[in-house]
Amino acid sequence: MVDYKAVAALDAVVSLGSFDLAAQKLFITQSAISQRIKQLEQSMAQPLLIRSVPPKATETGQKLLGLYKQVKLLEQEWWPDNQRDITELALASNHDSLALWLLPALKSVLSQHEVSLNIVLGDEKNTLDKLRSGEVLAAISADSKPITGCSCDYLGQLTYRCVASPNFVKRYFPNGVNSEALMSAPAVIFDQYDEMHHRFLEAHFGLKEGQWRYHTLRSPEAFVTMAELDIGYGMVPDLMIEERLISGELVDLLPEHGFARDLYWHRWALEQGILAEVTKEVKRKTCSLPQYEKPNGVY
Repeated sequence: MVDYKAVAALDAVVSLGSFDLAAQKLFITQSAISQRIKQLEQSMAQPLLIRSVPPKATETGQKLLGLYKQVKLLEQEWWPDNQRDITELALASNHDSLALWLLPALKSVLSQHEVSLNIVLGDEKNTLDKLRSGEVLAAISADSKPITGCSCDYLGQLTYRCVASPNFVKRYFPNGVNSEALMSAPAVIFDQYDEMHHRFLEAHFGLKEGQWRYHTLRSPEAFVTMAELDIGYGMVPDLMIEERLISGELVDLLPEHGFARDLYWHRWALEQGILAEVTKEVKRKTCSLPQYEKPNGVY
């Protein structure tokens, strides 16, 4: 039998990144937290926590935390409504999905249930690691292959266009968009792991990383702001800029080309209650989004 009080201590340490904060959350002493985790490791005959800064779960610890979150969710569904605690709902999302459609998809669940929502943000290529580690119950990912014990559904595509303001075009692209102009025009990328702009320029203009300059802004909304202020151009989701393109506030630099990203919904296969409702609403919301038939990646 698993000592779930001890697993709760492990979960608190990993999620909060601190023994002290975990003790405060569980209203016990820091030494009690350490003792519970030590006893849990002894009972399982293997380490469950990497005592680094911040502390991290081992591979076995991650699996145990995943089980713990599932058990907590099932317990909440079993108790009568008037005896339930607030359900912790941890989901992993890429930034663009959160900015565009995820919160409207969750509106019904959040309105009808006592839920404490925790959105863990990451790149769509690594959000699945959050599910694998037990940190979240479900994740939006660009990976189509489900991990062990999980289910996966295709959600659809987000398509991106390379856009700028008319004034920016006049300044940097007076003779059209070409390799020489792109080497001096300031682009906007999300972070050092954002490969979209790199792949787009290399595919259509043969430019390698380091041959063009860019600003780094970790906010999808900031991409639009930079373009509107005439100080940058970048790859922005269609859904964010449809009206601006129609009004002429922004210009599609390469109307026939862009970037398409397939998205998938991963969650624990043992799915019922609130998690099942979330899956239903997520799939319903993405079905109402514009449907594209672009090839995944640069086009």
